[in-house]
Amino acid sequence: MASPGVDTEQEPLLGDRTPGSREWDIIETEEHYKSRWISIRILYLTMFFSSVGFSIVIMSIWPYLQKIDQTADASFLGWVIASFSLGQMVASPVFGLWSNYRPRKEPLIVSIFISVVANCLYAYIHVPASHNKYYMLVARGLVGFGAGNVAVVRSYIAGATSLQERISSMANTSACQALGFILGPVFQTCFALIGEKGVTWDAIKLQINMYTAPVLLGAFLGVLNIILILTLLREHRVDDSGRQCKNVNFEEASTDEVQFPQGNIDQVAVLATNVLFFVVLFIFALFETIVTPLTMDMYAWTREQAVLYDGIILAALGVEAILIFMGVKLLSKKIGERAILLGGLIIVWVGFFILLPWGNQFPKIQWEELHNNSIPNTTFGEIIITLWKSPREDRNEGPTGCPIEQAWCFYTPMIHLAQFLTTAILIGVGYPSCNVTSYTLYSKILGPKPQGVYMGWLTASGSAARILGPVFISQVYTSWGPRWAFSLVCGIVVLTIMLLGVVYRRLVPFSVRHGRIQE
Repeated sequence: MASPGVDTEQEPLLGDRTPGSREWDIIETEEHYKSRWISIRILYLTMFFSSVGFSIVIMSIWPYLQKIDQTADASFLGWVIASFSLGQMVASPVFGLWSNYRPRKEPLIVSIFISVVANCLYAYIHVPASHNKYYMLVARGLVGFGAGNVAVVRSYIAGATSLQERISSMANTSACQALGFILGPVFQTCFALIGEKGVTWDAIKLQINMYTAPVLLGAFLGVLNIILILTLLREHRVDDSGRQCKNVNFEEASTDEVQFPQGNIDQVAVLATNVLFFVVLFIFALFETIVTPLTMDMYAWTREQAVLYDGIILAALGVEAILIFMGVKLLSKKIGERAILLGGLIIVWVGFFILLPWGNQFPKIQWEELHNNSIPNTTFGEIIITLWKSPREDRNEGPTGCPIEQAWCFYTPMIHLAQFLTTAILIGVGYPSCNVTSYTLYSKILGPKPQGVYMGWLTASGSAARILGPVFISQVYTSWGPRWAFSLVCGIVVLTIMLLGVVYRRLVPFSVRHGRIQE
């Protein structure tokens, strides 16, 4: 059935057009339209559950690791954190390839089931008599492996939407992911009321406390997600104009389906977009990592103050990101995704340029001898350990300020709080703009053909960025200080902008490149 067009700029965040509303005359039945958008919204929810499952334990990993295994140190914490991204990096291409040749329910259900099992394992890592830290490492790695289904989710959404619907759907997906990252720590805070002791179910040796309750909730959400996928998700694929396409993923044929359009994918544009996406996530990962040690060094904040204030700042950035996702949906219709990506990179560069140290005022020097509970400054794990340190463990916060072990503290001007907050706001604008437009451009470049493997590689590049970003910034910041660290970041962003300028004309949709649709 056909129906009058509706201005897509009036779409709510999780609501999309009425049946058949397109700028071009494409026939779509109301039943097919409803089924397609129910399936897409189920995957919005899948993305939300996945990000909640990751972030809900972030604040408690370090104290729980210390509790279950006294041999665990900060270096091992770095491996535990990295194991999630490593698992996701390995799994993303695998699940993506699987989704290209089989119904996408299969990799989705298997991946979520792996996450459920991994969360249950995490709840029992206190039981073994030894090597508990390795069980935590395996559990977090498996959770990351299950999170490789992000490639399948984005591939499905890209294949089930027309060009006109793509930016809105990708923005909604990123907004759901961001919302999950925001609410995860909130749920963790609520579970903190249970306390470390909690209650024990002796029959199955299950302890329900502030450390295990979050992962049990994650396992429950995973089971609920599997049920929703089994009962409501249907296979849908449309071309760039919105017409149904035949595909091995389809469970049933339709007389209205059309074959995939012929034509080669621009591999140069694909590679360039992977590099752009890597840099975008690399920049944000290193910023998240450096926030706590930077504020403790520059403003002499205690660990408790840093966790509280920086937590508030990052939560505010999450809310800002959701607003930006909504704004990108509207702005992209006027100026296009490429211009937004370029603008986002420029904003990120301005943010890090502002963060460079200037002036004659220097940070407070931490003269006292450092103890085990002082500011971490050596390894990747030690750099970010303050995010997990329990303030109740030791009320003596120890010396504050810039440690004397960091020679740059004596000659590098301090970064004023106004500089830092301005940079945080600009990063909160630039990062989500680049993130959602990178995904959208990538899916449009690939066209209506199955995107599972390509999305898998894109997700893998993002996982690699989340591993390398924290390692890069922790080493450079500790050894050379913020002036060198942020100067190098500015240089990386400039090179990225130059790359975007070189490939700018190639970053066009598949159908536009082959002359089937006018840009």
